[in-house]
Amino acid sequence: MPTKKRQKKEKRPKLSWKAVKRAAKLFKYLRPYRVTFIIGMIFLLGSSLTGLLFPGLMGKLVDAQGTESPESESLLQLDNINVVAAMLFGVFLVQAVFSFFRIILFSRVTENMLADLRQSTYNHIIRLPIDFFNRNRVGELNSRISADISVLQETFTTTLAEFIRQIIVIVAGIVFLTFYSVKLSLLMLATLPVFMVIAVLFGKKVRKLSKEAQDLVGKSNVIVEETLSAIQSVKAYVNEWFESSRYKTATDSVKSVALKNATWRASFASFIILCLFGSIVLVVWYGVLLREAGEITTGDLFSFILYSVFVGASFGGIADLFSQIAKAVGATERLMEILDTESEAEAKETQVKLKGKVNFKDVSFSYPTRPDIKVLNEVNFQVEPGENIAIVGASGAGKSTLTQLLLQFFQPDQGKILFDGENFGDDIHSVRSNMALVPQEVLLFGGTIKENIAYGNIHATEEEIIAAAKSANAWDFIQKFSDGLDTVVGERGIQLSGGQRQRIAIARAILKDPSILILDEATSALDSESESLVQDALERLMKGRTSFVIAHRLATIVNADKILVIEDGKIVESGTHQELIAKGGRYQSLHNLQDIGSRSIADPIS
Repeated sequence: MPTKKRQKKEKRPKLSWKAVKRAAKLFKYLRPYRVTFIIGMIFLLGSSLTGLLFPGLMGKLVDAQGTESPESESLLQLDNINVVAAMLFGVFLVQAVFSFFRIILFSRVTENMLADLRQSTYNHIIRLPIDFFNRNRVGELNSRISADISVLQETFTTTLAEFIRQIIVIVAGIVFLTFYSVKLSLLMLATLPVFMVIAVLFGKKVRKLSKEAQDLVGKSNVIVEETLSAIQSVKAYVNEWFESSRYKTATDSVKSVALKNATWRASFASFIILCLFGSIVLVVWYGVLLREAGEITTGDLFSFILYSVFVGASFGGIADLFSQIAKAVGATERLMEILDTESEAEAKETQVKLKGKVNFKDVSFSYPTRPDIKVLNEVNFQVEPGENIAIVGASGAGKSTLTQLLLQFFQPDQGKILFDGENFGDDIHSVRSNMALVPQEVLLFGGTIKENIAYGNIHATEEEIIAAAKSANAWDFIQKFSDGLDTVVGERGIQLSGGQRQRIAIARAILKDPSILILDEATSALDSESESLVQDALERLMKGRTSFVIAHRLATIVNADKILVIEDGKIVESGTHQELIAKGGRYQSLHNLQDIGSRSIADPIS
């Protein structure tokens, strides 16, 4: 029976000095475009201030007279309705120009800055150590590059500019209000902000309930998806009633939250009508009294009301903009956590060509995520250039960990690994440039066969690529495709069979021409015909190279120069196939078990 997992509450972004300080590192990506940004800010200021001329001129328009007085006098004073109207259109034109250039400049700065940030983040991520990827999900990292940076795009293009504009409107608007009437300003400032704060709280509650309803709808959709995907199991266990009950519970929850949301929205609408417009009526009422007392003109009262609306709207919008900025700070903080993670050492310009001698000296290792479990314990062995070393043992014995240390994905906790008698330390790229890996499950890139083979040497010519394909027994099947080397393999190489993917991987390794080769059970999941072709290609690849072969099927390693038997992180036996069989130890037990298993499959009755 399915159990309900406790849902983790989504962390709401909060602004703190530490978060802001960390997010401020983002501005180093803004620095190259600071001149354009400053010009954009000037246009933003101009757009905001010209917009604030509108209420004042509208008041003048209300008070303006016709054209009875001489034209020269009416033009000098703002009492000509035509002059005021023309000035209003002029203000709109100037504001439109300012807004156009502000948007263009901010967009240019934002797109350039975020392109730099995307590239910097990606370049940093692919240079992080393997342990980082073991601790972080790929989907989450992809979200950092896409979703989080998209949040910043919206913030720098629109939200930040709008936030600054609202601040300007509030400050300048209050100054203008005071200029028209101190008494009315005090009344407005005593009532309108309070109502706006209450409106913001209503809005937050409505948004919260809307999000909750969306989440519940998503959960109900999951039930439908799971049920229809596993419809055979549902019917086989006669659980239609149970799934219907689950779906009814989920949809009833949606209904309950939606009705609660409707109540809050109705209350919010009533509040707007009663209080917000009521406050405007209160200001107008008091303004009319002041007009009757001769303290304010009709036009000034009209301007005051418009300024009040401007300021009130800015008060209402600034809270939402502030929450969006807080969200952007949170996104920036997550990005900075990645960018602050120490990456692997940069590759040196000159790479060393190794002969292939490898020496493990008292190597012990525990994974950083499981420091209490020793995966390798005082491992010692030496491999001469060109030797074929097989590594066998039960699952979890430490075979794959040993190869990960060879590839410098991790560094030993104790002991050292020498290549050609030297400890390369942080120069991991020199070691890796001399290695090639052919894994059990080959994941190709989604491009062409040519691109996948050339990944072993991106500067290789087409003739070299074809030669590698022929050596890997891959050229025959490649030629059968209508597009040949330009055949698209599909995501993860899905258009090719397992044996074909293995041979592409081998061709890639051949093109790299490594000194040290690592084969991680490269033939274990293939049919007999594919295995024969792959094994032939592997033998050609291993010739003259130091090779480490991880194998569960012992029949594939009988000709190895040395076999290392690992158990509980230690090498318990080493020697040739004949030596280990004659010894009658752990290797012989593994060999006998596989021999019995193969005979049982061939003749299940015996």
